[in-house]
Amino acid sequence: MIVSLRGTVLSTTAGRVAIEVGGVGYAVQITPEHAVRLRVGAETFVHISHIIREDAQLLFGFETTEQLDVFEVLLGVNGVGPKSALGVLASMSPDQIADAVAAEDDSAFRKVTGIGPKTAKLIIVSLAGKLVATRRVSASATGSAAVKASVIEALLGLGWNEHVAVPAVEAALAASGDPASATVPALLRATLSALGPQPGSGR
Repeated sequence: MIVSLRGTVLSTTAGRVAIEVGGVGYAVQITPEHAVRLRVGAETFVHISHIIREDAQLLFGFETTEQLDVFEVLLGVNGVGPKSALGVLASMSPDQIADAVAAEDDSAFRKVTGIGPKTAKLIIVSLAGKLVATRRVSASATGSAAVKASVIEALLGLGWNEHVAVPAVEAALAASGDPASATVPALLRATLSALGPQPGSGR
């Protein structure tokens, strides 16, 4: 599995770069914005998402780990393939994607070729609570965001859906009075107390 490449740029197009590494040329699909910053003959480094299919092996390259992380999260959404996921990152930065998801604004996703209204809405639902780690926030906010994400993940594992879990965690975090000092166990207890019995528990 290829996870990164460092080598010489052989050629570029609007959506692809050929990188020579140890005498071997690799075709890597990238965003047009990334492509314009590359120069033939110069050394480059890219983070790679290596997708293996029965009929092909595809390499998608990114300048930052944040872009790679968002790309792979997008691939987990039903109906979003690699090209559509790359198209999203060609249109928006990881922070802009996180903002759109947080605001439940699917209009930006509908502008991407291959993503229709239903898939755009599914992206919003599927990515809720999963992109906080990619955002550039202050040190104190990073801590509370990580705690929030962990609690949301725990609730999903317990059977709650995202539409219920995300606002419940946000409400509990706000009610804590000091979000920056929140811990996972404390926030999880507070959220569960507010939510009541687990789905399907019969209680």
